[in-house]
Amino acid sequence: MLFVCYPKCTTCQKARKWLEEQGISYEERDIKTENPQKEELKEWYKKSGLPLKKFFNTSGMLYKQMNLKDKLPDMSEEEQLELLATDGMLVKRPIVVDEDIVLTGFKAAEWEKLRS
Repeated sequence: MLFVCYPKCTTCQKARKWLEEQGISYEERDIKTENPQKEELKEWYKKSGLPLKKFFNTSGMLYKQMNLKDKLPDMSEEEQLELLATDGMLVKRPIVVDEDIVLTGFKAAEWEKLRS
């Protein structure tokens, strides 16, 4: 399982702790130093079944500075994926990627799926 996070993020720290408490092994990747590429993001998005907007860090400073709330509705899916691939700080975190599950953000109840 791949655990994509930003080590300074408190939500990511909680998610890491939860994974460890559950005894779930994972490979950790720092989203700031190794930002997901467009093709990865596209694959995760398709596999997740989530709207693409769920992959944006809507509470992040960069999202707000770029005024993406107003710009995203007019952007194509391809343009949004390209934008996400430009900077890890635009991407919602943490992300866990398993064989058939992709989750964004951390909600313990949703993450219970990872245990089965």
